[in-house]
Amino acid sequence: MNTHAQIRLAVGFGFALAIGLVVGFGGTNVRAQPGDVDWNGVVLSTHHVSGTVHYLEGRGGNIGLSIGDDGVVMIDDQFGPLADRIRETINRISNGNIRFLINTHVHGDHTGGNENFAAMGVPIVAQDRVRDRLAATQPAGALPVLTFSEDLTLNLNGDPAHVIPMPPGHTDGDSIIHFVESDVIHTGDMFRTVAFPVIDRNNGGTLAGTIEALGLLAGMAGPNTKILPGHGVVAGRADVIEFRDMVITVADRVEELVKQGRSYAEVVAANPTREYQDKWGDPERFLTAVFAELGGAG
Repeated sequence: MNTHAQIRLAVGFGFALAIGLVVGFGGTNVRAQPGDVDWNGVVLSTHHVSGTVHYLEGRGGNIGLSIGDDGVVMIDDQFGPLADRIRETINRISNGNIRFLINTHVHGDHTGGNENFAAMGVPIVAQDRVRDRLAATQPAGALPVLTFSEDLTLNLNGDPAHVIPMPPGHTDGDSIIHFVESDVIHTGDMFRTVAFPVIDRNNGGTLAGTIEALGLLAGMAGPNTKILPGHGVVAGRADVIEFRDMVITVADRVEELVKQGRSYAEVVAANPTREYQDKWGDPERFLTAVFAELGGAG
């Protein structure tokens, strides 16, 4: 990853045409979304973070929004059946167009509205690997039309959005977005305040990448930087450091147990997350991934 190279984008209307986006304006699509959900009952709310940046809370990952004279830069989009209501909710705090939609990673609670927002005329931006993984399961209309493998910057609203690919941690397509003037970083799911890390090994996530990415995030953040997690509430640099240190401590404990030949059941019985569960909840998914990556068997 080259964190210094930047691709400066011309973000006018002409650019949207130049990238060859062909869209329609039909109703929203609800395919491949979770069943048995009362979508009309989902409560959507917006919260101001700092400067141009707000976030929209609903069902799924936190949606980041930069609001200004140039329109809206949107990060992630939750689920397809919510797309019209999400757009209506954004309209309450901005009368501008959604200029770009950035996917932080592949998961459906962050990309499930892609096809619907593309049909509204919104260009989707993501890492190359996000497009590749989405292409395996989603229709062409849901795929990012602009992809990247190095840093890029969207210059809108007087608040440059610096989009940075991260090491394979939560998935192998993770990106964070730093709104420079507002000093807000949207992390996607590589950081969360409500649960232990989810290391999705089926989508290229790794323990080593998670630790590295959290260290990079902490290094980028200043003392006043606001951290907007993929799930949870706005946090700060100290919270990221605490989260990273927890991951390292648990990984060290599990590694020692694996070296002793302990089975997964024995690792669980040793309770390597004991002092952290009150804060971050059920560790099962996290421990399963850590155990597997560190070479555990049985």
